[in-house]
Amino acid sequence: MSESKENITEEQAAEKEQSAEQQNEKTEELYSQYEDFEADELRELLVARDQRVQQLEEELAEAKDNHLRKAAELENYRKRVQRERSQVYETAKANALEDFLEINDDLQRTLKAAEELEVNDTLMDGVNLVASKFKEVLNTYGVERIDEEGVPFDVDLHDAMMRQKPQDDSIGSDVVLNVVESGYRMGDRTIRHAKVIVSE
Repeated sequence: MSESKENITEEQAAEKEQSAEQQNEKTEELYSQYEDFEADELRELLVARDQRVQQLEEELAEAKDNHLRKAAELENYRKRVQRERSQVYETAKANALEDFLEINDDLQRTLKAAEELEVNDTLMDGVNLVASKFKEVLNTYGVERIDEEGVPFDVDLHDAMMRQKPQDDSIGSDVVLNVVESGYRMGDRTIRHAKVIVSE
């Protein structure tokens, strides 16, 4: 064993011995404090000390409980703020997109009307290009058209303009017969309800 390791071991042994001596001195001091006490007095001191220990343990448990409760409240607050921030963002996005929906509808009507007319091909290519770009933007933001006919009427998606008797008797009540104006939704959120005619 090298000399440095021997010195370290001797130092550690000396420290342990010194620590043990200090502990013995403290123990003797404690004993000397209670030398003059009677047995009854010592019992009373022990009972008082046990009660104090129990009181401190209860206070510690209460402090831990309060700490955990505050931590849970803080976590709930953080989640609520995050949820509200997300809702504000989604609402702002929906409001911004809503302003463009009528333009998209006008483009779609233009394309439909052009099918029955003789229109310059170059002009139609330009209109198709703009309509395609609109569709890409709406797809990017997860916006879907609500324009299905023959589906059950849903108050979350449709706005009934009127009711009428269907020409086909096999169609039941509360079915979308015709879409007057398309609606739009983004995920679970309806940006604009579809205006529809519903069967009686």
